[in-house]
Amino acid sequence: MAAVGAAAVVWPLINQMSPDASTLAMASTEVDIGSIPVGQIVTIKWRGKPVFISHRSPKEIEEAQNVDLATLKDPQPDSARVKKPEWLIVIGVCTHLGCIPLGHQGEYNGWFCPCHGSVYDTSGRIRKGPAPLNLVVPEYSFLTDTKVKIG
Repeated sequence: MAAVGAAAVVWPLINQMSPDASTLAMASTEVDIGSIPVGQIVTIKWRGKPVFISHRSPKEIEEAQNVDLATLKDPQPDSARVKKPEWLIVIGVCTHLGCIPLGHQGEYNGWFCPCHGSVYDTSGRIRKGPAPLNLVVPEYSFLTDTKVKIG
């Protein structure tokens, strides 16, 4: 009886520490990427942050793969940043001060942060400016050829 009574008292305390349904719903999101044309960048919201989904052209893929890693601030091969070369998925927050970069901008036709001048390439890697790190690649997986799950 004492154990049942203790459990009855403790359970509400433990249960209230669990995340609520709205938080769990934001833990992941599924996106239909089938209608995104080549060369287009789509922005979605996930966990309160913008996520850029870029359907890269063959030229953009080639440019991203042919970069001398020794010239990068945060060296990372393109192959480590994508699961399928034609799709780049990154969190759209500048790693300098948290601004939102603009797509298809800057010297490398990737992203440009107008606040302080950080320039990212078509793989989301920092190439110029004060940002210390590449755009973050979130955890994601392809559910089908046209559907991706982020988170």
